[in-house]
Amino acid sequence: MSGYSRDEVIGKNGRMFQGIKTNRRSVIEIREAIREERSLQINILNYRKDGTPFWMLFHLSPVFSKEDGRVISFVGVQVPILRKPRRSGSEFVRNGLNLLEDGSGIHETVFMCCRREVCSDTVAQLDRLLALDSALSDDKELEVDEPCKAGEIEKRKAVAAMNNIFSVLTHYSELTGRLVSGNRCCVSVMGPLSASLNISLGRIKQSFVLTDPNLPDMPIVYASDAFTKLTGYPRNEVLGRNCRFLSGQNTDSSTQFQIKESIRTEQPCTVCILNYRKDESSFWNYLHISPVRNASGKIAYFVGVQMDASGKNQDKQRLSPEMWQLSAVGAVKVAVRSLSMGASTSK
Repeated sequence: MSGYSRDEVIGKNGRMFQGIKTNRRSVIEIREAIREERSLQINILNYRKDGTPFWMLFHLSPVFSKEDGRVISFVGVQVPILRKPRRSGSEFVRNGLNLLEDGSGIHETVFMCCRREVCSDTVAQLDRLLALDSALSDDKELEVDEPCKAGEIEKRKAVAAMNNIFSVLTHYSELTGRLVSGNRCCVSVMGPLSASLNISLGRIKQSFVLTDPNLPDMPIVYASDAFTKLTGYPRNEVLGRNCRFLSGQNTDSSTQFQIKESIRTEQPCTVCILNYRKDESSFWNYLHISPVRNASGKIAYFVGVQMDASGKNQDKQRLSPEMWQLSAVGAVKVAVRSLSMGASTSK
């Protein structure tokens, strides 16, 4: 379809197929879908190796790991959009298949397949259907400047192909032991956070964690590099656990209750609590906890900013400890609200 050999494509970004008349808004929509780790169907103008443009339906879907819910790859299916001949009636019969003008009336026999996976015969039948439609329209593709919108046949073909691909990926993952899924089936570890939020939070240099109040026992869903350095715990031993794991034998229970009450009442609080590193050494943690709301005003996370009260593991700061902590909280709130505002706008 593109005219490129496999060796010319592998390792390259999809931008290589775009050209001067490719709609920038469509490109941005694809980029946002990747950032938000969601599926997308969009019509886009691409270019072949010889420079000729063609319209296609691009269907994008993330592939999730069943183990921790992370996105491990994306699948992109391309279906060329062909010119449809004008018909006088609202229905026509073709090869025994009863079709409506918009393609929604495809006979049930076309999709008689297992619900869990789509057989390759389905894709083959849809291929033949598109080929026949193309033949009746003199095999002419849509003009570059002509308004373009994929029909139901192209959309169904894209979905059928995607399901077929996921069937193969699922079978292969069972052989390798690294199970995958087309749906996020696990929200532990980093599941709730999108890639773009991870990038934004990674720019904040202070020691902090994010916990999710919407999950059982409020697990940590993000830990900064400074936090792992302060506590000595690697990130994989922190994510998914409650912050209580830093407490020890001499941790004051009344301080723990104060933290619990501030979370229950959805109010910020600052305490000095005795915590323990992985090597079991203790340190006084000057801890500030604050709720983080999304763009709709709902509490999405609680952020906990830590500071070694002894100052041994902290760089010299021009700001007071209070301002240092509040600056981290403010940066986290901006990152979360910006993401939620962008997601609601794009959808």
